[in-house]
Amino acid sequence: MLNLADKRVVVTGGAGFLGRYVIDGLQRRGCRRIEVPRIEEYDLVQPGDIERMYDDMRPDVVIHLAAVVGGIGANRERPGEFFYKNLVMGVQLIEQARLRGIEKFVAIGTVCAYPKFTPVPFKEEHLWDGYPEETNAPYGLAKKMLLVQSQAYRQQYGFNSIFLLPVNLYGPGDNFDPATSHVIPALIKKCVDAAESGSEHVTCWGTGEVSREFLYAADAAEGILLATERYDGAEPVNIGAGSEIRIRDLAGKIAEMTGFAGEIRWDPSKPDGQPRRCLDTSKAREYFGFQARTSFDEGLKRTIDWYKASRTTSVDTDSD
Repeated sequence: MLNLADKRVVVTGGAGFLGRYVIDGLQRRGCRRIEVPRIEEYDLVQPGDIERMYDDMRPDVVIHLAAVVGGIGANRERPGEFFYKNLVMGVQLIEQARLRGIEKFVAIGTVCAYPKFTPVPFKEEHLWDGYPEETNAPYGLAKKMLLVQSQAYRQQYGFNSIFLLPVNLYGPGDNFDPATSHVIPALIKKCVDAAESGSEHVTCWGTGEVSREFLYAADAAEGILLATERYDGAEPVNIGAGSEIRIRDLAGKIAEMTGFAGEIRWDPSKPDGQPRRCLDTSKAREYFGFQARTSFDEGLKRTIDWYKASRTTSVDTDSD
C-alpha cells in the first residue's frame, strides 16, 4: 500500500470541482506536500509548461484530474477543442512522468469513453465494444487513449500508471454555468430560479427518457485516493454508485426538493445523449475496497443547499 503521507503529490485540476475534494482527502491522510499547477502559471496543453511544472514540483505521484469538459451543449459546440486539449494534456503528462521516473500516475478517464449501446451495467471489459455516443465521443476517445498509453507504457517500460472511469459527478461546488454545466446543476439552477421568480414552467433538453448514474464528488475523490493507495493493475476500473435514474424522474425529484411546483416541459429537438448509463462497480470493491457512501437524496439536498447559500453569498458580496 502506498503511503501518501510520505509522498509529494501533484494534482492537476486540483483547484477544480473534483480536485478540491481530492485535496481534502489527501490532507486528511496526512499528506503535506501537495502541489496544484494552476493554468495562470502552467498551461498543461503546452509541452514546455508540463516540463517546467515537473521541474518545479518534482512529484512522486501524479493524479491527473485536469480536463476541458462540459455538458452536451459544450461538447457539440467544441468537439475539436475537447479532443485536442484533453489528449495532448494527458499524453504529455504521462510521457514526461515516465521520462522522470515518477513512482505512480493516476489517469482519470470518463464514462463517456464507453460505447453508445454498452450493456447495462457497464463492465470494464465492454469498453472497446463500439463507438461512444456521438455528442461526447471526441472527449471520451481522447480520455480513452490515456488507457492505451498507460497499458503500453506498463508493458514496455514497467511504468505504473492506472486508469479510472468515474461516472457523472455532482455535489457542492459544482459548475452551475448554464453554458457548460452538467444535468444536475443545470436542473437545480432552472428549478431554484423558476421557484423564486414564480415561473410556471421550466424547459429541459431531450425527452427525459434516458437514464444516468450519479456519484457524489466526495465519494468519487475517496475512490480515486483508495485506488492511488492500493491499486497497481493494468485494467481500467469503474468508479460509481451502481444505480441509475431516469432524467425525467430526476427532474421531478429536484423540482420537489427545490420547491418548484410548475410544469416541466421537454424539448425533444435537443439531444438526449447516451441512452443509459450505469456502472458495474464490483472491481472497485474487489481491488481497492471502494463503495459509495452518500445516498442520492442526501447528496442532492447538500448540493441544492450549497447552491442556494452560494447565491445568497454572491448577492451579499455584490451589494457591498
